[in-house]
Amino acid sequence: MPVVTITMAKGRSYEQKRQIAEEIAGTITRVLGVPVERVTILIHELEKENIALSGTLISEQQK
Repeated sequence: MPVVTITMAKGRSYEQKRQIAEEIAGTITRVLGVPVERVTILIHELEKENIALSGTLISEQQK
């Protein structure tokens, strides 16, 4: 049973999350030959104040 974890900043729409889950599950099914019912996808969303790029919080970069 493949388990995929996606960690990303909050702000994506329900539709975007639905689409990425569908496409990742489809790819795993196609490449690994695993039934789609066995694919688990976990989406963790982080506040932008909890993510830093190049030592600067994303929340600060967007101001």
